[in-house]
Amino acid sequence: MLDLKFIRANPDLVRAASAKKHIPCDVDRILELDAQARGLGQEVDGLRARQKEAGKAMGQASAEERGVILASQKELKAELKVCEERARALQDELRTLLLEVPMPPAPDVPDGKDDSENVELRTWGTPREFSFEPRDHVALAEAQGWLEVVRAARLAGSRNYVLLGDLSLLEGALMRYALDIMVAKGFTPLSVPTLVRTSAMEGTGYFPGGEDQSYRCDERDDLYLVGTAEVPITALYQDGILDLEQLPMRFVALSSCYRREAGTYGKDTRGLYRVHQFLKVEQVVIDVAEEDTSLAHHHSILGNSEELLQALELPYRVVNVCGGDLGRGQVQKFDIETWMPGREGYGETHSASRFHDFQARRLKLRYRGADGKVAHCHTLNNTVAASTRLLLAMLENHQQADGTVSVPEPLRPYLGGRDTLGQPLS
Repeated sequence: MLDLKFIRANPDLVRAASAKKHIPCDVDRILELDAQARGLGQEVDGLRARQKEAGKAMGQASAEERGVILASQKELKAELKVCEERARALQDELRTLLLEVPMPPAPDVPDGKDDSENVELRTWGTPREFSFEPRDHVALAEAQGWLEVVRAARLAGSRNYVLLGDLSLLEGALMRYALDIMVAKGFTPLSVPTLVRTSAMEGTGYFPGGEDQSYRCDERDDLYLVGTAEVPITALYQDGILDLEQLPMRFVALSSCYRREAGTYGKDTRGLYRVHQFLKVEQVVIDVAEEDTSLAHHHSILGNSEELLQALELPYRVVNVCGGDLGRGQVQKFDIETWMPGREGYGETHSASRFHDFQARRLKLRYRGADGKVAHCHTLNNTVAASTRLLLAMLENHQQADGTVSVPEPLRPYLGGRDTLGQPLS
């Protein structure tokens, strides 16, 4: 959410942000409602002042004068009630529109309508040239008896899966390794709820707009399953004022994640690439509202994920996400796309985002600066490891001619020292 004062002072910048992100918002209506609300606020203040003056006059008035004052007070009360109801209606409409306003993107965010126009910044590693006919991850995992898709669909519908044997162990090793390297970097590990209230989804910017991608529980509970631990981590300190000494806060959490993936079809729905449930290790940073500091954090959390992929010997590329592929609250986002032989191309595995005070303003997440003034924090987040897509990449990139899978060295201690998974296939 943007500060109304900012919108008032920079309406053209907000309109340009709306156009660049391809996210509509009614700036003119917001300014109109803002002016009406401020005018009505002055009217309410005037009526309350008159009520207060009349109250003081009652103590010195005669019996006859009191009757006149009481009648006047009754009229003032009725008029004030009408004004307050109008003010609430204006504020409700204004808040609804403010929730739709996109954060202006950074100057170096490229123009573009969707992910096809993201700009490659760099690559690492070289896609492997196989001396044999490689299998995609589904064919390999099913041949090894590691993946059940049909039976999983009977349990929970399409785009669900069951991991068995070595693939289940590999998932656990990957998640624990990702968590351990972040803890070693000084991130505080958290275990967080994966059911959150609407306020947390709205506060982190997933609502409005992302409702069709979320699973809602019974309406009695006002609870949603999260698609990322970013939501409960970032919302943890909502409605609070942090001390400067507490910042920066660096958190990491391993959690289950749930996404409806509504409206997706085609090859993305085969196997483990786009599923409804997966595990993810997520990193979140909360710090002071300083552009340079925020940018430094952004490159740092991006680097953490690159280190993980390099350790796992997975080729990847980093892209600067274009305006049309940015979310409502993101100032800038860098995606990491990992090489996936079965797709004959790169597939997104990580998204590193910075939000400035967009999320913090919605969440009322603030800190007290050295000068004693209270300001909204800056927030950032990035994937460390998403289980299914990295498992996909590891199976396809590290498969051997006999159908076994080579284990990258950092994961071997988590697998009892094993350097190979699976049995040779005939």
